[in-house]
Amino acid sequence: MPNLLALETSTERLSLAILRGEHLFVREVDAGQRHSELTLPLLHELFAESGLKLADMGAIAFGQGPGSFTGVRIACGLTQGMALGSAKPVVPVPTQMAMAEQARRVSGADKVLVALDARMNEIYFAAYRWNDSRWQEAVAPMLVKPGELPELQGQDWHGIGSAFDVALLSAALAARYGDSISATTLGALPSARDVATIAARQIEQHGIASALHASQAAPLYLRNKVAMTIEERREHHASKENAKEKAA
Repeated sequence: MPNLLALETSTERLSLAILRGEHLFVREVDAGQRHSELTLPLLHELFAESGLKLADMGAIAFGQGPGSFTGVRIACGLTQGMALGSAKPVVPVPTQMAMAEQARRVSGADKVLVALDARMNEIYFAAYRWNDSRWQEAVAPMLVKPGELPELQGQDWHGIGSAFDVALLSAALAARYGDSISATTLGALPSARDVATIAARQIEQHGIASALHASQAAPLYLRNKVAMTIEERREHHASKENAKEKAA
């Protein structure tokens, strides 16, 4: 297996990892809005700890989103710049698949429903089944309103993602799927260690040729609209207040 560098910056967490054989080196900080400022210094630390340098990498993997527009662009831009400068291929990994990998790593889950808070009362939704040593999409990544959640076949799904930490979104997920969700991981954020694991698995199963040229590195955007109108903000605020009154 070639050495791999992985970046995941789609949320407030800045997560970096280097996979050297079976050894994994990780740096993670709650960066807030400081991803651009903190990424390169942490990368230098990570290379020093692993005893490797960029030239030693076989490929660079990155969490391609969906997530924060700025955060996703940072991971993609840095990956593309480093890959072009060092003539390395890249492996884009959907952030929701990385969350499914985290659920499997932590809880042994093989059926994972990933629901991320997309803001504006919307959810980045996807569902995955572990089958034949890889993840298969049960529901492809999509952007949905809480009242438009897709059908999900089967039982014993493991829920993970920031939407489960938001009362309104969590209530909508519970109402839609009920007992189909047998367990939930709260407070979970995507990690570069899972991005690296997925990328390594892809290369192991399909070869380094399955990685892409740096020019093909691109974010996964599920939304074109990035801000609510004044009226939409009023409606969103009113729905939150109504939910609070009902809860009381």
